This record gives sequence, C-alpha cells and structure tokens, in this order.
Amino acid sequence: QVQLVESGGGLVQAGGSLRLSCAASGSIFNVNTMGWYRQAPGKQRELVATFTRGGNTYYAESVKGRFTISRDNAKNTVYLQMNSLKSEDTAVYYCNAAGRLLEQYWGQGTQVTVSS
Repeated sequence: QVQLVESGGGLVQAGGSLRLSCAASGSIFNVNTMGWYRQAPGKQRELVATFTRGGNTYYAESVKGRFTISRDNAKNTVYLQMNSLKSEDTAVYYCNAAGRLLEQYWGQGTQVTVSS
C-alpha cells in the first residue's frame, strides 16, 4: 500500500501562485509514476500533470506554461507549482500514484480556490 498526503491548497486571487505538495509513504518501491489530477464541481476528474514511466513530464494543455511538476526523491515528495492562476483552475487537486501493476493510489485531495 502507498499513502499519499497532499498539502498547500488554499484561496488565492487570480494571477497568484500556489505550490502543492504530495508526500508518499508505505510501499514506495512499488510506485511507477506520480502526478496530479483535479476535479471541479460538476466535472470529471482530469489529469493536470504527471511524470511518465520514462521520467518525462506531461501537462494538460490548459496548464502548460503555468504549472510545473517536480519531485524530491529523497523526501518521496512531488510538487505542483501553479503560477498565473485563473478562476477555472478552481478545483480539488488530488495526488495520484500508479503502481507497477497499474494499481492506483489517491490522496485525500486539497482544495484550490481562485477568486477573480
């Protein structure tokens, strides 16, 4: 099992920045990829940014150039730096980890609210 704990959400004005953190614990050796998803009210959960199995990064078109995913392997932590935030970025952000057998692990979610 892998446990994921997110932090860093909050309320910010449009144009502002936030950094989300996701600390992983448990069977870390089993984790293949980690990334961030979000779910806005009334919408489906969508992929925001992720590390691929080859170690590259992938971003949703809507956040390219504004969000950056990074990681600190020594701390088993993944970050999402979010700049130039827009009202449409308002959502609950979830950290995700995928295991070697494609099992999925999710954090509890952290609310990001961008006021216009």
